[in-house]
Amino acid sequence: MNKGISRQFIFSLLGVVGVLAPLAGHAELRSKSKELVVMESHDLPEQARLPGCSLLLHSDDEGSTYLYVEQQQGKRLTVLDVTDPSRIRVAASTALPTAGAFDFVQPLNDHAELIRFRDQKSVGVLDLRKARKPTVRMLTAAVDSGPFESLGQSGFLAVSEPYQQGVDASRDYQVIDASRSSNPTLLTTVKQVDHRLVNSDTGTTFLLGADGLTVVRRVDVENDYRIHLSQAQGN
Repeated sequence: MNKGISRQFIFSLLGVVGVLAPLAGHAELRSKSKELVVMESHDLPEQARLPGCSLLLHSDDEGSTYLYVEQQQGKRLTVLDVTDPSRIRVAASTALPTAGAFDFVQPLNDHAELIRFRDQKSVGVLDLRKARKPTVRMLTAAVDSGPFESLGQSGFLAVSEPYQQGVDASRDYQVIDASRSSNPTLLTTVKQVDHRLVNSDTGTTFLLGADGLTVVRRVDVENDYRIHLSQAQGN
């Protein structure tokens, strides 16, 4: 299936629903210009309200984009469909037979992600060939390794150095509405954020903090992306 066409179909189908959805649930936070929309954890599916360990964005061959949220110290992986940021939904919530919390290190190809366990003794591969049903495969040969160097998209070098896990110190993020430069307004403060990801296609920022997931949408970027997909379909 053509990736661009699939995304255009999804956005066209859900665009009107995305505009009306906030009326049915909690009142989302919006900037005066309506350009920024903050979806707090209570605006999202129940699984997104739990604290997590790490985040990964992945787009499949059918035009869908998924956010993978590692939870319960690596024991559970929640998969959120974020193709349309105005209508985020749960695609799957899977128990993982892993040895503890891990970090997403780097893609191995279009359908796999290298992961590194924080016990500093093991690595694995998150198999994303079935994007809604990811699985973890351990690599027992690559133990006690540190940083990794890519060998194209099909391999990597495991460097024998102490591993520095990819967890930054928790910090608070303030979302500020500056659409009226004479009177900037604080929309919300997201507490104790450990991980942040940005989907450059839609301009969506994902913040994983103490209260679970917070999503900051940029409506103008979403609309521009819809137009881009529409033009790509026309070509």
